[in-house]
Order: sequence, then structure tokens, then C-alpha cells
Amino acid sequence: MRRFFYILPLVFMAISMSCGRMAADANRDTADIARDALSDSLRSLVAGAPGEVGIAVIFDGGRDTVSIGNDVRYPLMSVFKLHEALAVCHELDRRGVGLDTVLHISRGELADDTWSPMLNRYPEGDIDVAVGELIDNILIDSDNNASNVLFERICPVSRTDSFVRSIGIEDSFKLVVTEEEMHREHDKAYMNWSSPRACAGLVDRVFRDSVVSADKQQRIIRAMKACDTGNGRLSAGLAGSRGVTFAHRTGSGYTNERGEVVAVNDIGYVELPDGRGYSIAVLVKDYAGRQEDAEHLMARISAVVHNHFSSVK
Repeated sequence: MRRFFYILPLVFMAISMSCGRMAADANRDTADIARDALSDSLRSLVAGAPGEVGIAVIFDGGRDTVSIGNDVRYPLMSVFKLHEALAVCHELDRRGVGLDTVLHISRGELADDTWSPMLNRYPEGDIDVAVGELIDNILIDSDNNASNVLFERICPVSRTDSFVRSIGIEDSFKLVVTEEEMHREHDKAYMNWSSPRACAGLVDRVFRDSVVSADKQQRIIRAMKACDTGNGRLSAGLAGSRGVTFAHRTGSGYTNERGEVVAVNDIGYVELPDGRGYSIAVLVKDYAGRQEDAEHLMARISAVVHNHFSSVK
């Protein structure tokens, strides 16, 4: 009888542990099934697209990760302005100065034949502009002149590449050339490239971790929330979703000699009403169709991802 009383608690403990493992396995199986269903839905969406389409999603800080077409080198285009903004802020931190640091920009530093809302505001040039305003210009308006000035005066492309690697972003991207160099030789656009997962990982670091000093990182986040380009892409798939906030950075490419749009890109962070969030990157390469059609596809991808994670608890 005494032996029975010794054994009985062990039996209860074994049963409890077994039930716990079964519950954990059930939860894991449910998550795996849901992830596979999302992957299948996304693959079906992009099947037959007249170009390479890469997708990466990181949910709730990595609790769930989905990636499709991650082994392709997608031209970044102006998506790299997020990498640039972070590297510039890191350089300012290193120097011990703030975003109110002022640069004098001569008229000769501003190209006329490039995308530059800043030039429209200051057509005469010879202006004094705070670095914080230049960061706003590259992240909100995707201003090429502002990007070229920051690369030339604060942090060159090579150091930008090195800094992004130093913060733990996976080694599947490369930054080599500036907007000015790509403008002179369009084929150089392929030299700045990334996998979707590296882009989503960078966004996740910006919104969930400390990458640069707090005031500078918040300036980047505010600018991404105010981004005014590519509104027919990922944000269009969130239209009508109550309580959702979205911050992003886009990139658009030239038309190559084959008549393909080199790149149609959007990367961003979606915060759900309950405070959970996910990072998403959709990169489209060499699209043999209208840019508007690629953007419509991106909006559909965004809607599918949002609907999936809104239902996951």
C-alpha cells in the first residue's frame, strides 16, 4: 500500500506532462498548418506573375515567419533609403551630434533631371538644411537629391552596407551605388539588391529593437508612417482595416531593354489594433507588364497577409 502512495504522484505527474506536451504539440501543429496555408495562398497569388515576386513576413517578433522567392537578388531601388537613413543616424550618434546638424547645399549639388521634391521647394539652391529634414525627404518623398547629399556628406554607400551588416541583418543584400550612379547608368540598379527576408528583418529591427539613439529612431519611424509614395501597393491592401497603422518605404525601378519594370517594391510594418504587429516585404523584379498591375498584386498580397494575422490569436 505504501508503495502505491509513492507511485501515484508519479503517475499523475507523467499524465500531466504528457497532456502538456500534447497541448503544445497541438498548438504547434495548428500554427504550422496556418503558416502553410498562408504560404500556399501567397504562392497561388504570385504563380504566373510576369516577373519574380519575393515575399517575407515576420510576425510578432519572429513568432511566425513566412518567405517566398527568398533566393532571388531583387534590385532595391529607393528601398535602400531606409538603410541609408539608419546609417546616417548611426554616424551622427558616433559623432555625438543631433538631427539639427545643418548642411549647406549649393545649387551645383542638386541635379535637375531626377526625382526631387526638395528641389521644387528650393529651386535656387544654396540652402541650409538640417540633416533631420534631409532624412524626412528621403523617407517620406523618396528624394534622390537628398539621398545623394547624405551619401556624399555624411555616410557613403560602403559604410552604409557595413553598418546594416553590423546590426545582424542576414547576409543576403548588397549596397554598392548611389541614386546618382544609377541615374547615369540604369543597369547599375541591379547592383543594390536584397532578399525579401533581409528587408523584412531590417524593418523588424527598426520597429521592435534599438538600432540607433531613441530620438533618431523615432524620427525614422515617424517618417516611414508619413511615407507618401507607392500608395497603391501594400497600404492599398489595408484600406478599410480599422485601427491598423502602417509605416513603409518603397522603391521603383526603370524599364530595362526588354521592356520590363526593373523593380516595384514596398517594405513596411503593420501594427494591428491589439498591439501585435508584423513586418512585410514584397519585392518585384523584372515585371513584364504595367507597374499598376504589379502594384495591384502587391495590394492583394498585403490583404491576404493582414487577414491571416488578424485571425491569429
